[in-house]
Amino acid sequence: MEQNKKIKLILSVSVALPALILLYIYLQPLVDSFTYSLLGLKADTHLGVSINFFFYDTIKILILLFLISSLMGVVNAYFPIDRLRTYLTTKKLYGLQYFFASFFGAITPFCSCSSIPLFIGFVKGGIPLGVTFSFLITSPLVNEVAVAMFLGLFGLKATLIYAGSGILLGIVGGYILGKFKLERYLSDWVKQIQVTSEQETEAWETEKTPFIDRLPYIIKDGWEIVRKVLLYVLIGIGIGAAMHGYVPENFFAHYLSDDKWYAVPLAVILGVPMYANAAGIVPVIQVFVAKGVPLGTAIAFMMAVVGLSLPEATLLKKVMTWKLIGIFFGTITLFIIVLGYLFNMIL
Repeated sequence: MEQNKKIKLILSVSVALPALILLYIYLQPLVDSFTYSLLGLKADTHLGVSINFFFYDTIKILILLFLISSLMGVVNAYFPIDRLRTYLTTKKLYGLQYFFASFFGAITPFCSCSSIPLFIGFVKGGIPLGVTFSFLITSPLVNEVAVAMFLGLFGLKATLIYAGSGILLGIVGGYILGKFKLERYLSDWVKQIQVTSEQETEAWETEKTPFIDRLPYIIKDGWEIVRKVLLYVLIGIGIGAAMHGYVPENFFAHYLSDDKWYAVPLAVILGVPMYANAAGIVPVIQVFVAKGVPLGTAIAFMMAVVGLSLPEATLLKKVMTWKLIGIFFGTITLFIIVLGYLFNMIL
């Protein structure tokens, strides 16, 4: 009987995993078909854009959350994560751990909300919070699609400054936040899954539990994490969808077009509540620049939109206390404002 359960589990995972990956790959055309064909909404209307955005990002983030949580469960079960944690916290690495985390964030094609499943996986595995923040900061700011688009629209110099400053922001921001020793402000839920993960791993190692017997618990933990954050995902993406579909570009361009001292902080403050990925916001930045917004101010606005958002804050609430979210948002907002002024001086 036990052997039959194991065989059924292997078959289920063998079918479900490729199905989820295929769904993720072809999600956009499927959502487009559902929104514009089945529901009959128009792609050029605010409602159509918002509904499409909501379904796409919600399903995408839930798939990522389950896959990454399950993957990190496997890693935690077999990789000596406690040794890695000890190594990162005790060895003198001269800041390289922040560089590698930031660089990894730059090469992963995630928006601010999509980065959170991996952030949860890192925190669950006990990776130092400052190093994890380096990833969370850079991941939405820089990706290969946005870099390619930026290169075509604004040239090599602006692209290098944009990509380099995004990685640098992750390194410096993660390092400074790490020095604050903010682990005490993680949510009780995160602290509990850290303890549970460590206890399971220790028990499995002691009893030499084979992988096939560990897998049901790993899959169960993955679904449990999805269930716990589902409400936060729905609320966060709902906010983002409304802003994505209904906030007009001309509203921002009008108030940022004049080259005044307060343009940069105003751009960042206006950008923080918004939600979009880097590739989606680059064409908007082109419109801003064409309407007279200084490129540095436009880049600062872009960084605020993709790096910090109300949907991201909503999702992070499951992981952090409001105080930690405030410290994180406040620190990165200040850095982006400083970068905006530097961009205008250089560009």
